[in-house]
Amino acid sequence: MAKYVPDIKTERWVVISATRFDRPDNAEYDKKKIGCVFCYGNEKYTPPEVYRLGGGDKDKEGWKVRVVPNLFPITDIHEVIIHSPEHEKDIEHLDLQQVELILQTYRQRYNFYETDGQVLIFCNHGERSGASLKHPHSQLVVLPKQITLDTLEREPVNNLVIENNFFHVYCPDFSQWSYEVWIAPKEEGKKFGLITDIEIKDLAEILQITLQKLEKIYAKSPLKKAVEKFSYNFYIYHGTNWYLRIIPRLVDRAGFELGTGLNVNIVDPTIAAEELKKII
Repeated sequence: MAKYVPDIKTERWVVISATRFDRPDNAEYDKKKIGCVFCYGNEKYTPPEVYRLGGGDKDKEGWKVRVVPNLFPITDIHEVIIHSPEHEKDIEHLDLQQVELILQTYRQRYNFYETDGQVLIFCNHGERSGASLKHPHSQLVVLPKQITLDTLEREPVNNLVIENNFFHVYCPDFSQWSYEVWIAPKEEGKKFGLITDIEIKDLAEILQITLQKLEKIYAKSPLKKAVEKFSYNFYIYHGTNWYLRIIPRLVDRAGFELGTGLNVNIVDPTIAAEELKKII
């Protein structure tokens, strides 16, 4: 069971979750000659699945998106959403229809747990993002409603990069990370679980385009080390006026940030938006 410990003065919380200490990585599975536990044919190495899109029987091949409980959970409800059978390709390079299936799965799992607590969906992509396994996946956690989450509410639309029928893509003035990008629906006042099928199509397209733009920025950035591959985090805001926030992992937090709680962004959001606009 996860343990939640509050700081009385600031109303911030910490989660004590000792099970996370035992998380394996790709190398450990390779030593056991299992290969990737998220790939086709290795369904027996994950906990029994709770949801899938695609064909086939439960815990067998044939799936397109697969959801299983996290074997090393942070919270009492913690799921892994496996993006596709593809071991290498993630959202920025998958077929657009597959991205739509991923977002449909997000919606289904969000709505499944929405009455149980605060539902946060997030993705860690690449070594600098905190991902322990290479196969592309997202995660869903449910936190008690009484826990105060230190999450930003939706920022105003400034420094627009692109837009389509339903969404704005922009770099908020209050960007805390270099080349941070937000995707926000033009219609306000809703939670993510109310997204429609036609909105999912628009979101899939604009999310993929945005990640492709960021990947090109990342590839030429002097901030990254020469051998680093594209790393990023994104999450979907849990409450009303939802948005999707993408954070490229070009820099790490250091002593100043940790000691003050202030973030230092070395790329002006206005300049970041202009650079992203120019990338085709």
